[in-house]
Amino acid sequence: MLKIIGKQITSEQEENVLEFITEGKFYRKGSSVYLLYKESEVSGMEGCTTSLKVKGDTVKMRRYGESVPLDTVIEFEKGKRFEGYYDTPFGAVEMEVLTNEVENCLQGDLGKGTLKIDYHISLRGLTEGRSKLDIEII
Repeated sequence: MLKIIGKQITSEQEENVLEFITEGKFYRKGSSVYLLYKESEVSGMEGCTTSLKVKGDTVKMRRYGESVPLDTVIEFEKGKRFEGYYDTPFGAVEMEVLTNEVENCLQGDLGKGTLKIDYHISLRGLTEGRSKLDIEII
């Protein structure tokens, strides 16, 4: 089971928190750890699967499924910028992500731990803000 907390912090310092618990898959392949879970209607992405590939302090997130016509891929690594596209109901939007922090406390051999990602995201012409994603294997 995964406890997922997502926080979006606006430029006015307002904080929107989304929290849900879901079943997920956790496995190790080579030197990477993978977390997979299905999004819920709470997240607004029902029908979508999120896959996280964690290697050290680098995380590659991929979202795919029937509710997202275009797969979304985001890479998180402290201090690095990632540019890509984010799929919306109105089409793909250019996206830029700057990762502030990645805290990997997953214990791959025990199947427990936490993963925290703190980042700034800009969706060209739509929104800009800071986000935090906390995942705990419970």
